[in-house]
Amino acid sequence: VQLQASGGGLVQPGGSLRLSCVVSGFTLGRITIGWFRQAPGKEREGVVSIRQSDGSTAYADSVRGRFTISRDNAKNTIYLQMNSLQPEDTAVYYCAAANAGLIRSSMFAIRYYGYWGQGTQVTVSS
Repeated sequence: VQLQASGGGLVQPGGSLRLSCVVSGFTLGRITIGWFRQAPGKEREGVVSIRQSDGSTAYADSVRGRFTISRDNAKNTIYLQMNSLQPEDTAVYYCAAANAGLIRSSMFAIRYYGYWGQGTQVTVSS
């Protein structure tokens, strides 16, 4: 079981990045994949999550309308398209997997995510 996140970097305010998470070792249709982030001195928070069985998604209020999650099941890859990035989006971004299809109210509950990738740094600065 492995998750490999990539795509982070330095971007100016208003810019865009696309993160990728390659998932292996799961039956993809039975899990929930979440993107979380952790800024220095802050708790890890849920950003966006997708239930693989039906594509149901949940977005944090702070990113709704700017971030979009998508998937390519043939490549076992989940993408996070981040547009209109702001300095407050600066954080280490992690993809994580819950070995179940979570209900919407649980999609950002860290305790359900038993598998984590290594994180990728996103820095938004001029």
